[in-house]
Order: sequence, then structure tokens, then C-alpha cells
Amino acid sequence: MDKALIDQFILNSLKEDVGEGDHTSLATITTGTKGKAKLLVKDKGILAGVELAGEIFHVVDADLKVTVFLNDGANIKPGDVALEVEGDAQSILKAERLVLNCMQRMSGIATKTQEIVDLLKDTKTRVLDTRKTTPGLRYIEKWAVRIGGGVNHRFGLYDMILIKDNHVDYAGGIKQAIEKAQQYIISKNKKLEIEIEVRNLDELTQVLQTGGINRIMLDNFNFADLRRAVTTIDGRYATEASGGITTDNICEYAACGVDYISVGALTHSVKSLDLSLKAV
Repeated sequence: MDKALIDQFILNSLKEDVGEGDHTSLATITTGTKGKAKLLVKDKGILAGVELAGEIFHVVDADLKVTVFLNDGANIKPGDVALEVEGDAQSILKAERLVLNCMQRMSGIATKTQEIVDLLKDTKTRVLDTRKTTPGLRYIEKWAVRIGGGVNHRFGLYDMILIKDNHVDYAGGIKQAIEKAQQYIISKNKKLEIEIEVRNLDELTQVLQTGGINRIMLDNFNFADLRRAVTTIDGRYATEASGGITTDNICEYAACGVDYISVGALTHSVKSLDLSLKAV
């Protein structure tokens, strides 16, 4: 956990939710009232966000005591209790919604990721996330992908060069785009890998003739062309399949021999798991 980044996220989220104060709790609960609450599981899947929840409670009130019963990555079912929190009742309620929003979303992502990881277990292919994340939540959503057994692609525009179709078109072609990227890395003294997206076998041929990259993304290829592309690349570069890949067809894509498959649906349209925080 990147504590500095997470703590800033927590403070921003609390500012959004609490504002000038939790007037309901302030109005109805006597200051200093002590309480205890349990985080109750109401769904089946993979638990994620426990470590984050502990940090949220700590930032809200350092005196809150959190007891963890189930860790990140645990298989969960309805009726399980993930953790208990004890201390100032107003503080518990101030943290409640942020804890649940994060854990429900992260658990949904981790559950979906592990479903795909299980589908691919008999292949060499690994599942990647994408930048199709909720603004402001990318770090925790990609964290959830790792908890589910997936692999993080680049975190942002800053940690990798990924030359996509628009870059190629604006640069004047594949060869020009790759060579400009190589020159940029040298001139800026950067240690960045280069990945390039290709849309067809002709573009793949141009990439292989140019060279100087690390990974090739094979976007929206049919199965026959994907198999041919993997054979043509012949292990010289890492391969990634993308575009329209779902749980229904992902095994067929993996059978084509790619190293990675990127799935935007891991983060952009996942269903959150049902969790609740109940006073005890």
C-alpha cells in the first residue's frame, strides 16, 4: 500500500462525504458514546479492501480498534464477518460509507479477476487490467486486480510508452512512431518499455521490420489471424490480445498462445459485492 497516496485519497473522500460534519450522528448520538460494529458479508466471492479499510478507520480516528478475521484474497460467503471495529460511535459511522464503497467495489473486481484467472489456469496466458478505471480510484481498483490474481498493466500515461492507433496515425506511420519513441527515451534518459498496438497482419509486419519494442498488442484480431501473428512473432516480443474479449471467449483467445489478455471489464463494468457494517 502506498500510504501517502492512500491517505490523500481517504482525506479527499471524507471531505466529499462528511463536509462540515456528519449532522445525523452529531444530532442523535451523544458525544463520547462507545460502540462496536462488524463488517458482514452478504455475497459470495473474493474479499478485497481489508487493508484499506483499516487505514480508513485509522485516518478517521486513530483510537478505533480494528480486529481482522478475513484478509484480502479470502474466499467469502454470506454470513461471514470480515472484521470488527470498536471505539467512538460517531467515528465508526463517519468511516462506514467510505469503507463499504471501497471494499464492495474492490471485492467485485477481485472476484471477477479470479474468475478469469481460474479460466486461464491451464494456459500460459495472464490477464491484464487497463486504464479503463473510475477517475480517482485507479490505484485501489488495480490493487483489487492484484488481489484477484491478475496483473497490472501500466498505471498511467507516465510509466510506459503504449503506441496505439491514434498515435500511429498522428505520427505518420508505424515506423515513424516507433523511431520517435526510441529517440524520446534516449533524449529524456527514461527507462520506459515500448508497446505498440497493431490492427492487422500488415501492421505487424511493419513492426517486426522496425523492431526496438518490448510488447505487441494484437487488437481485435480474429482467432486465425491471432494464431498466425503469435507464430510470426515467435517469442521475440511479449504478446497481448485485446478488444471484445469476455469470459465466454477468453479461453479461445488464450489458446492462440498470447502471453497476456487485457480485459477492460475488470474495472469499468464490474458488479460490486454486497457488504454491510452492522452495530453489535
